[in-house]
Order: sequence, then structure tokens, then C-alpha cells
Amino acid sequence: MITLCGSMRFRDDFERLEADLTLAGHVVLAPTALAPTALAPTALAPTEELTVEERARLGRIHPQKVAMADEVLVVNVSGHVGESTRREIEHAVSLGIPVRYLEPHVPDGADD
Repeated sequence: MITLCGSMRFRDDFERLEADLTLAGHVVLAPTALAPTALAPTALAPTEELTVEERARLGRIHPQKVAMADEVLVVNVSGHVGESTRREIEHAVSLGIPVRYLEPHVPDGADD
């Protein structure tokens, strides 16, 4: 089982990876898309911003997806790894789950 992590600004990349990995025979867990697109017209479409409770709930669910994974794949388009993704990576590492990156990754502090 592979869990995808990263910024939803790269939603098209998530959808492509999820399809490719699934076709390759993997079970894939990914963040939930909350707004519809041409590729995912049935995604949740909240009429307003998420409530504090909804944000908290989502903040608890994705780490559970990380904990279920055999591997985490970070969708780090153009090297971008945000703060919440960093926390997900740290969570995976703390559980001994291998983490790999879509694009070459320079760990924080390695380029200082």
C-alpha cells in the first residue's frame, strides 16, 4: 500500500500517480480532493471554507493513511515540500515506513 503526500496544488500529479500506481497493481491512499475538476467531477465541493472541525478531522485522517502504508511517496513537484507534508514524512519515518520522492529531494539543511 502506497500513501501519497504533498500539496494539493499538485492535484493533477496526484491523480496521475494514483491512476498509474493502481494500474501497476498497488493500493493507493491519497489526500481527499475537496473541489471538483474536469478529471474528478464528483469530488466534494464545499460551498464555503472548511470549518475548524472539518480541518481538524482532515488533519487526523491523513496521518492514519500514512500509518497504514508500506511506503510513502512524496509528490514534491519542483522540490516543494510544505510544513504539513514535512510532518507526514516525520510521522512515516518515526513508524519505520520508507519514504521516497517523486523528484530528487534535498533534505532541509543539506544545502546550507
